[in-house]
Amino acid sequence: MTATAGEQTTLGTASVEQIRKHFPALERRHGGQHVAYFDGPGGTQVPREVVNAMADYLFHHNANTHWLYPTSAETDALIDRARIAAADFLGCRPDEIAFGQNMTSLAYHVSRALAPTVGRGDTIVVTELDHHANIAPWTRLETERGVTVRWVRMRPEDGTLDSSDLARAIVPGVKVVAIGAASNALGTITDVKAVCEMARSVGALSFVDAVHFAPHALIDVAQIGCDFLACSAYKFYGPHIGILYARAALGAELPAPRLEPAPDTMPERLETGTQNHEGIVGAAAAIDFMASLAPGATRRDKLAAAHTELARRSESLFAMLWEGLGVIPRVRRYGLPPGAPRTPTLSFTIDGMHSDDVARACAKDGLFLSNGDFYAATVVERLGHAHDGVVRAGAALYSTEDEVARLIGVIGAVAKS
Repeated sequence: MTATAGEQTTLGTASVEQIRKHFPALERRHGGQHVAYFDGPGGTQVPREVVNAMADYLFHHNANTHWLYPTSAETDALIDRARIAAADFLGCRPDEIAFGQNMTSLAYHVSRALAPTVGRGDTIVVTELDHHANIAPWTRLETERGVTVRWVRMRPEDGTLDSSDLARAIVPGVKVVAIGAASNALGTITDVKAVCEMARSVGALSFVDAVHFAPHALIDVAQIGCDFLACSAYKFYGPHIGILYARAALGAELPAPRLEPAPDTMPERLETGTQNHEGIVGAAAAIDFMASLAPGATRRDKLAAAHTELARRSESLFAMLWEGLGVIPRVRRYGLPPGAPRTPTLSFTIDGMHSDDVARACAKDGLFLSNGDFYAATVVERLGHAHDGVVRAGAALYSTEDEVARLIGVIGAVAKS
């Protein structure tokens, strides 16, 4: 079961009650009740520590970089610290961390950088399971550079990739394999380590979208063996900013679009223009917040302990939601069941109802859920809901059993209406 109010786990990880005290958003009321935020897969709420760190930067250190006065030097130091924090988060070196507006812009930036290296006769592999942020940057090279784009099919019956189709797709002549670590629509976790090994075996580069995966499991890019990996801090309790891991040797040689006077050393050569400094500071604060929830000798150890315990709690909440919705007539659940490799994210529909109507009904009772296609348009189309969309509920580290029970009760009432 999940940790209940006031409970401290044997691992020393903060209880749900303790965690919730850090989030002012949880004090909001709507429809006569406290809001329950099930929209974490689209963006989590932010703790005070993150906002305070961003405000402190803007009030006391705000400047542009690389100049010879104190606030500029302070900005440089804070960005360096943020790279170290992000490197601890992803298991890499600080000089392999670049920041950008979001994962989508970073993926486009990498695709533009790789464009001169590919052309007719080359192949790029994408999948039906991915968010289109890891599809569109690569399919554009089909028209611009004449490459062939090969799609790996998703199995609608369980929301996983067709393993045979994947093996057929990754063959000599493939230059890039774009793969998602976890589906933002269905929660499916894909064995990206195995996929990256397949890519390397044919001389292809690998780009991993870890946006949905990052809040739920500790990432180790060395263990995965990827060339690039991107995630977004606003999915793990930070501000709206993207983080890119780029293998150092590769990033140093990549013909990335850049201004001639700009730094040409890693990782700044992969960044364009003046960055969102307060967002970078906030991303580091979000990582430190997650690390603060569990004991450990290093930040990386603390992050590992926190992810382990928080995943255990969220898996229990997901099982409760899966089973509760499963007995409600007209409700259809999509994706893998509890116990399978997946995140605590559940998409569902109610027969005969548009997803807009379900989401509105939930909102009236203070339950905030996202609906539609979540930019995973191919997934939702393959499920047969391109027109009506699906409803998505995700557990976050501040979610409780009481909130899940509320959601099950409201969906049951809506399905009977």
